[in-house]
Amino acid sequence: MNRFNRHLMLVMLFSLIGLSLSACGDNEAPEAPEPNIIDVLPNPRGLIPELQQADAAFESAHYSGNLVCAACHTDHNVGDAATMVIQDDSGFRDVSIGRAWETSLMANSTRDPYWHAVFASELHNFPNLSEEINDTCTRCHAPMANDFAKKEGLPLQVFDSGSEETGDLRQGIYSMDASQDLFNHAMDGVSCSMCHQMADDGNLGTDQGMSGGWTVIAYPEENFQDRPAYGQYTDPDQGYMRQQSGYTPVYGPHISSSETCGSCHNLKTEPVDKNGQPVPGVAHFAEQMVYTEWENSIFDDDGLQPTSCQSCHMPKVDQLVPLANAGGDIARPDFAEHTFLGANTVMQDMLKNFKTELGVSSDISEADFDESIERNRQFLKTSAMLELQNSQLANNTLTMDVKITNLTGHKLPSGYHSRRAYLHVLVTDADGKLVYENGKIGPDGSIAGVSEDTSPDSYELHYDKITSATQVQVYQGITGDAAGDQTHSLLAATQFLKDNRLTPAGFDKNTVPEDVAVKGLAATDSDFNNGQDTVTYEIAVTGKPPYSALVELRYQPLAFGSLMSLFAESDEVDQVDMFRTIYDSTTLRDEVIATATTQVQ
Repeated sequence: MNRFNRHLMLVMLFSLIGLSLSACGDNEAPEAPEPNIIDVLPNPRGLIPELQQADAAFESAHYSGNLVCAACHTDHNVGDAATMVIQDDSGFRDVSIGRAWETSLMANSTRDPYWHAVFASELHNFPNLSEEINDTCTRCHAPMANDFAKKEGLPLQVFDSGSEETGDLRQGIYSMDASQDLFNHAMDGVSCSMCHQMADDGNLGTDQGMSGGWTVIAYPEENFQDRPAYGQYTDPDQGYMRQQSGYTPVYGPHISSSETCGSCHNLKTEPVDKNGQPVPGVAHFAEQMVYTEWENSIFDDDGLQPTSCQSCHMPKVDQLVPLANAGGDIARPDFAEHTFLGANTVMQDMLKNFKTELGVSSDISEADFDESIERNRQFLKTSAMLELQNSQLANNTLTMDVKITNLTGHKLPSGYHSRRAYLHVLVTDADGKLVYENGKIGPDGSIAGVSEDTSPDSYELHYDKITSATQVQVYQGITGDAAGDQTHSLLAATQFLKDNRLTPAGFDKNTVPEDVAVKGLAATDSDFNNGQDTVTYEIAVTGKPPYSALVELRYQPLAFGSLMSLFAESDEVDQVDMFRTIYDSTTLRDEVIATATTQVQ
């Protein structure tokens, strides 16, 4: 019995779950439904975070806060005096580096309340691994604090442990304030002086250089000004920046390479059993392999369409832009916007609505977040394309093929396994009456017909053909433990039971490394490969033709079933309840990636 069975009552439901993954071929229907058991969650306690604002202008022997850089690299002028602007379809637009970065999830990697909750859950379940969890997770979520602590010989943990009563209280980062160096280093997230000091040490792009294997070289006090600030330009103006910031700008082509991103966006973990001991015979679990997915696409450096991570997530503008508002007015070509475009608008919405509680700078407005959310929303719409093919109506059955093409350079969705994409299908008749809906999302974020959303210990199969509204096409990674049971714990995960995330173009599921392999029924789906998948819908319809079909590919960064597993601990883990409070107060649940329509008669 798992931890859900601790709670208040059992509810018997019938759902399409518990099916053997080997029971279905490409076109076979799932077996008959089996009883599904879920539990009532513990009552929420309504806790909220109380993070302090950090000093973003801190300076240490190894790093500086973002405001030190923003003094020159954010345009503080307005109107005609502004220089770090471009003109596009929306008019004049500020492309200041600091302003673009500050609302990104890179800037807020340490404030992310979902990360707080998952982190705390793993600590709760594996207390004997506290040191390892704190070190591993802060390496990429609070990288400057992690490295600063190592270089200065300081203990590092995120949350308080022990108590004053027992005399073993150890303060964690989250109860600190702006008077403490570790706190300031942590709360600056993935910041300027971290990325731009990353050394090309020969390990970038290798296993040793991934999973947080980046290097920032320490300099003795008498040589602080020799600390490099690597950039993409071969002829940086060094004098003014060296004098003002204590860093020397130097040419470093690696700063524009995908290998630099891979240092954190390829992550392998070391799985453990329920007692926190290593799982015999399992060397690692490939938690996220965004870089390796890219390597196996046409967008790899040696591929048919070489495209780096930065080319999409830090797009270059086609106008000359001054890099700074002081120390020189050289306008540069190929300026890369520091927007760090992504897809998690839900988290940005949470950061906007809980700015004070999460310690977001009071200088960042809700309008700043809204602008960033819209920017990412539009970016997400470039990630895939839908086509409706072979639509026909016969014997009151509407049949159509939905073809999805992934336009990104990695799996869609990629990264952490809470993320999923799914198909939402609506059919109306000639009178506008709704006659069919598949994949309807509810206000709480659950998707009707998805088995995981009624029982977090089950999951929706991959489908090649859908004949019922209780079958929903969900593109996701489902993790399993050493026993082959589904798990939502990162440390317990040894494998993917299902991985039908849409592959990028050029990706051959038959030859790729095991770390990025397709798992589950998608592995034998003949049209699931090389950046595409086709799903056939057979829909029984009543009403008056012609029928209009609307199909959406939607993205949800926080899968409901995964959250229910997490929220089962909200009565025991404060940070889980804090995130539950934030989630329950949030109305944005998902985003539309792509839409297609057709009429059938």
